[in-house]
Amino acid sequence: MKLADFVVPGAILPNITSTDRNGVIRDLVNALADAGELAAEDVEVIAKAAIQRENQGSTGFGKGVAVPHVKHVKIPRIMAAIGRSAAGVDFAALDRSPVYTVVMLLSPPDQPEAHLQAMERIFSHLQRDQFRRFLRQAETVESVVELIREADEAPAG
Repeated sequence: MKLADFVVPGAILPNITSTDRNGVIRDLVNALADAGELAAEDVEVIAKAAIQRENQGSTGFGKGVAVPHVKHVKIPRIMAAIGRSAAGVDFAALDRSPVYTVVMLLSPPDQPEAHLQAMERIFSHLQRDQFRRFLRQAETVESVVELIREADEAPAG
């Protein structure tokens, strides 16, 4: 599975202006709806489910990155949105540092294996300093899409 298989280009937000975690999550779910991937009437219930999941334990794993994720019956397929905050957002990250890059993964509940594969793919790239740095610096949708393409083509490891 490649990042391009589930990252929705129309849901890449290179300049998120929300200043809190819940606002960022709502922005990313709305971006997926705006891209035609989610029904507009399902946005609030999915955003609430993602926030509830985040309340159980932060997905801010440190190094300026958070990966909120949720499984919900209103999600038709595995999909991800990416948001970048120049100012940084408090996600209660493990290292207590602000989060600048948020990769939100949404999955239907009946695809647990694919959800795990997508999470593994996201984390394997986000562990790389260069990928994280370039993602944080990407100021346009096109530059994020290009970074994902390059990451997908790079050898694993």
